[in-house]
Amino acid sequence: MNLDLAYRSFVLVVAGHPQVERLIKHRAKGLVRRYVAGETLEEALKAAEALEREGVHAILDLLGEMVRTEEEARAFQRGLLELVWALAGKPWPKYISLKLTQLGLDLSEDLALALLREVLREAEPRGVFVRLDMEDSPRVEATLRLYKALREEGFSQVGIVLQSYLYRTEKDLLDLLPYRPNLRLVKGAYREPKEVAFPDKRLIDAEYLHLGKLALKEGLYVAFATHDPRIIAELKRYTEAMGIPRSRFEFQFLYGVRPEEQKRLAREGYTVRAYVPYGRDWYPYLTRRIAERPENLFLVLRSLVSG
Repeated sequence: MNLDLAYRSFVLVVAGHPQVERLIKHRAKGLVRRYVAGETLEEALKAAEALEREGVHAILDLLGEMVRTEEEARAFQRGLLELVWALAGKPWPKYISLKLTQLGLDLSEDLALALLREVLREAEPRGVFVRLDMEDSPRVEATLRLYKALREEGFSQVGIVLQSYLYRTEKDLLDLLPYRPNLRLVKGAYREPKEVAFPDKRLIDAEYLHLGKLALKEGLYVAFATHDPRIIAELKRYTEAMGIPRSRFEFQFLYGVRPEEQKRLAREGYTVRAYVPYGRDWYPYLTRRIAERPENLFLVLRSLVSG
């Protein structure tokens, strides 16, 4: 395991300790505000409107995952429906992201499918695109099954995510080709065993570019979710050299990460979206952001000392 992955594993283990969670929630509010738009839908919509003024589109995400009861799943569904209805009248591109475990995937695939189906029935006629986030490796198969089921039911404004750090992903991509998916490609942010995921960042980066170019060659629309300047530069070079129009792909960033680069790419004529998370269940999301960048750990430690 290289240093990057060792660091990520260390942070995710430590952050999972209840005492660490309580301490960060109490003392690291400044870091939370940097990466989370707020706890309410109103705050998220204000953040989205500010991005739109800069030429960057928003992906709204009501944070939450791995619910334990059907009641919790239905509560999250109500929150998602409120988000869809709130976006319906907006003049800018309408786009949300969700996790299937917040709709009860761990309780029952049938429950998650039924709740998600109702969200899509409200979203599609209102022009709201819905992205199904990909979670950790034990949940990949079920997520792909539900995506395929929804597409077979006729839903078209729904997209999927694939993670380049999993060995299985190229096969998953090829299996999805008949569905012509709108694909979001990420590296992967969960702690995975070496039996299922590449253990080296260089291999993950190389696989990311391989999968992205393969998807483009197959004619898919690809959302490249990366902050890596080398990968972005290579994708710009490749698409230009291959004559792939900018209408066939986009760049996606996390809220609060490289905002000037987001605006610069938008000015260059690329479609750029920022993932805007909001809600009270922000801790798992924040810990993955800390695990991605050592600089974020320093910000947390500074908050704990000075807060």
